[in-house]
Amino acid sequence: MAATLRSTRVVLADDHTLIRSGLKRLIERMPGILMVGEASNGRELLEVMQSAKPDLVILDISMPGLSGLELLPLVRRQHPSTEILILSAHANPEYMLRAMNRGARGYLTKDSSAIELESAIRSIAEGRPYFNENLQSGPVDLEQPSGGSREPDLSSLTERQRQILQLISESRSTKEIAFLLNISAKTVEAHRAQLMERLGIYDIAGLVRFSIRAGLITAHSV
Repeated sequence: MAATLRSTRVVLADDHTLIRSGLKRLIERMPGILMVGEASNGRELLEVMQSAKPDLVILDISMPGLSGLELLPLVRRQHPSTEILILSAHANPEYMLRAMNRGARGYLTKDSSAIELESAIRSIAEGRPYFNENLQSGPVDLEQPSGGSREPDLSSLTERQRQILQLISESRSTKEIAFLLNISAKTVEAHRAQLMERLGIYDIAGLVRFSIRAGLITAHSV
């Protein structure tokens, strides 16, 4: 107890500017907690962390480029002493379990109160995990879909294929994906064919379901 004189350094990652600014104001009012950086996407977060050296990252699940669940193992590998609190609009206990399995120390939904957010930050800073109580008791269904072989995971895809899968699952057109990733429509189509082949999924609805199960997107984003 007497050893925690140093402020807990926090970086916030969320692609919604209004949410990020509101959370930043809340956190800046918390004694002993210091905001040292913010990011709107995964790439930005990894860059900010190099200089900010945070004790804790508050991380949204649904972000462009790399989802929060994809970022978790990257952050844990590159910054093993930094803890991660997931703050998500998605209240399904399945997401909490996936986040825990990837190294999250806590999980809060975005309808949590400011008091609960502060409790979560302080709990994690003291080495204790923190999860929404209503999520801990809910049913978690991680069953693989019926039909024989085990479902593949995201590790079978390249980073570019994961980006395209996420954008497809967000109902982006081929032209939009090409523009966002600065590649040609033909390249998008080639990657799409390859990722479908690797996953063994050949329709958009199936890709969306896989993306939700894998944590690449949430059900709220489709």
